Amino acid sequence: MARQNVFLDLGFPKHEAAVMLMRCDLAQEIRQWLKKRHLSQAAGAEILGISAPRINEIVKNRVEKVSVDYLLGLCAKAGISVSVKLAA
Repeated sequence: MARQNVFLDLGFPKHEAAVMLMRCDLAQEIRQWLKKRHLSQAAGAEILGISAPRINEIVKNRVEKVSVDYLLGLCAKAGISVSVKLAA
């Protein structure tokens, strides 16, 4: 069964909805990383080498402000393993 994409329901074109959903998934992994390690936003930002306002955007799920590439880089810095599954 295909996963639902709320961004399609909000009227985003299919390709944009897919990217937005991927951004949300990556941001969620970073939020879980912070939570599991009991890190504040400031401490997480320092570990990842980014500003506290930038980590706040991720924590608040303002994913339209960050690229998939940027989020993938942060996941790599955090040691979060990411895999992409392609489907037609």
